Amino acid sequence: MPKTKFENIVFTLIMSFLMVYAMICYNIALNMGGMSNQVFLLAFHELVIMWPVAFILEFFFVDKLAHHFAFKVVTPSDRPFFITLAISFYIICIMCPVMSLIATILFKTPGVQIISVWFMTILFNFPMAFFWQICYCGPCVRWLFRKLFN
Repeated sequence: MPKTKFENIVFTLIMSFLMVYAMICYNIALNMGGMSNQVFLLAFHELVIMWPVAFILEFFFVDKLAHHFAFKVVTPSDRPFFITLAISFYIICIMCPVMSLIATILFKTPGVQIISVWFMTILFNFPMAFFWQICYCGPCVRWLFRKLFN
């Protein structure tokens, strides 16, 4: 997908925005006991903190690590679809626990229960992050990216 550093920055900015915004909306809806229009506005308060954090983690650390792990199970000669799935899977496996820890510390005031609250946050977030990334966010961002840079 991205071929230059600039393209990689744009791709990561878009992907991290959509992933973080959706995950924040999901977590706020869980905390409120359901979805409402207010959730979409409330999410912007956390987004200003979590989006830059997610971008920095993804761009500088997680992307390289995910590629490293992915190419232990796929090869460059495999179909691009499977390579993309493998990379996406490992990005989720790394980002979900890390971002859940950051959100737990910043927004949940867990006190001495930090480990258990963090684990519970991961358990709630991982299925949403996985299906949102694989089924919706990833394909939409890749489509948008192709439209922007082709």
